[in-house]
Amino acid sequence: MARAVSTRTKIGFSIAAWLIALLIFFPILYTIITSIKTEAEAIAGFDLIPSVTFENYVEVQTQRDYFKPFMNSVIVSVGSTLLGCLVAIPAAWSMAFAPTKRTKDILMWMLSTKMMPAAAVLVPIYLLFRDSGLLDSRIGLTVMLMLINLPIMVWMLYTYFREIPVEILEAARMDGASLWNEIVYVLTPMAVPGIASTALLNIILAWNEAFWTIRLTTTDAAPLTAFIASFSSPQGLFWAKLSAASTLAIAPILIMGWFSQRQLVRGLTFGAVK
Repeated sequence: MARAVSTRTKIGFSIAAWLIALLIFFPILYTIITSIKTEAEAIAGFDLIPSVTFENYVEVQTQRDYFKPFMNSVIVSVGSTLLGCLVAIPAAWSMAFAPTKRTKDILMWMLSTKMMPAAAVLVPIYLLFRDSGLLDSRIGLTVMLMLINLPIMVWMLYTYFREIPVEILEAARMDGASLWNEIVYVLTPMAVPGIASTALLNIILAWNEAFWTIRLTTTDAAPLTAFIASFSSPQGLFWAKLSAASTLAIAPILIMGWFSQRQLVRGLTFGAVK
């Protein structure tokens, strides 16, 4: 009886998991299907079996330069991740292995900055970027994306580092390891799963960031999020072309997430089970 109940419970959880997965995937499916419709069909409504056409993809890549915003997205997302790791790893190390009475307060303060509405600081940041000559530049956007995701990186790395036995680092110090050698040759190799998952998550967040990319870039440094927004015009929304541009924008990050999902899950559960 208990085994039958357990089997029914597992089946129920499996069905619920599939339904949730389909619900989450539906917007992506809707976008892909709309991208292979004509504009008239896209406006008409949802159809699971549309008349397939790839004209929208051809027009998106011929009328607008897709490669340039794609490279901008790659450069700023990977660049902000590398720059963030250079800052977050030492910061997380100091908070995990050399804590003070204010460490938890600092962590909470850093996390609280993510709760602040971005629109509240848009004007001062825009003026700062304008006066510094960083508007519509890859360097400025890279620094901005690094700063907005830095609290999450520090928090995640701090959690991973807390699971590493401090005795290992103490042994390295007794053997004469400097602070730099301790972080680079001892701590970092042991926390590779956590660092990798943090980096992957930061790339995804930077790739999907739209608020700051649209407002701090125009043409030269505009990434794919700004590329998608460019299909909104005073004449209206071109749903089919907009969907094609969105599909091209999300495809690289979806493929990366698919192939790195095992590493991402491993990193997110790093230290959860001792």
